[in-house]
Amino acid sequence: MATVSIIIPVLNEANNLPLLFDNINKLNPNPQQVILVDGGSNDDSIDIIQSFINELMLDNDRKIDWQMTESKAGRALQMNTGAALATSDVLLFLHADTQLPLHAIDSVSEAMKRAEWGRFDVQIASRQPTLRLVSQMINWRSRLSGIATGDQAIFISQFLFERIGNYPNQALMEDIEFCKQLKGIAKPACLKSKVITSARRWQQHGTWRTIILMWHLRFDYWRGVSADNIKARYYK
Repeated sequence: MATVSIIIPVLNEANNLPLLFDNINKLNPNPQQVILVDGGSNDDSIDIIQSFINELMLDNDRKIDWQMTESKAGRALQMNTGAALATSDVLLFLHADTQLPLHAIDSVSEAMKRAEWGRFDVQIASRQPTLRLVSQMINWRSRLSGIATGDQAIFISQFLFERIGNYPNQALMEDIEFCKQLKGIAKPACLKSKVITSARRWQQHGTWRTIILMWHLRFDYWRGVSADNIKARYYK
């Protein structure tokens, strides 16, 4: 079975970290390694991570190699920083507000027997019918296009990751650009098992407003608008 390193970029995720730790500790089988990369949090994220890891250091039977490192902010930069420390066959990139299915490691290991990279289906954590439809549309679009988003927990062999030169160091849409490069080399494994991702952006900014914004940003990126320009609009 392939070994798996989970790499998690973190920026002000104090509220999500306890649920994240609980989810990863319940994975069966466990990943070999978990690397959290903080991008300059100004909440309690770093203290929470350090406290959690210090407690684990007292457990002689711990099954997961938990590590924390820091980098400048930027999801691509943080993920590349974490990948440089990874020692496993497979890298799995996970957002801090996303939960893996409990059989995720087995699913990834099985997928990597027939593919060099892949992603999970996604479900937005909401009972709202519109967001359930959005989840389905993300999964359908991903299967048709061969493009995944970071919310779908992209995984890739260490060998292929190094071959393509890591995540592109850009302000936003790094997952889209990453997948565009990958699908030119190999088709992704599109797993039907689902990760559960937070609905916070839709809840904070309005469902339809967020949907329309995301479609506009994707269209603009497709027609060549810079990632810096798109980032400014995304975080406005």
